[in-house]
Amino acid sequence: QVQLVESGGGVVQPGGSLQLACEVSGGSFSSYTMAWFRQAPGKERECVATINRYRLLTYATFAKGRFTISRDNTKNTAYLQMNSLKPEDTAFYYCAADTTNMVTSSRSDAAQYDYWGQGTQVTVSS
Repeated sequence: QVQLVESGGGVVQPGGSLQLACEVSGGSFSSYTMAWFRQAPGKERECVATINRYRLLTYATFAKGRFTISRDNTKNTAYLQMNSLKPEDTAFYYCAADTTNMVTSSRSDAAQYDYWGQGTQVTVSS
């Protein structure tokens, strides 16, 4: 009965910034691994970044140095700060939660996440 709701998407010029938020209700947020995925039309869904209960971080190569994933356990919210945005960052961005605490070979695998938000559109265009 966990629910995730994303917000913060929109239209931004190349080089601009956006911060996405993912509010989680109905569970023990502080114990979850959280992740951001994105999917552009006609392309595969790909992992952007992850953060686990110990604040161990992973980033996709395209996100390193530009994006920052974080969490505020007092607000049950995960964030994705996106800077230096490029047109190729245009996609529908999804928040996901892994509530199982199972060991996995890669936290970038979408299959390990059992709850997903509805997504929010990010468009980078001049």
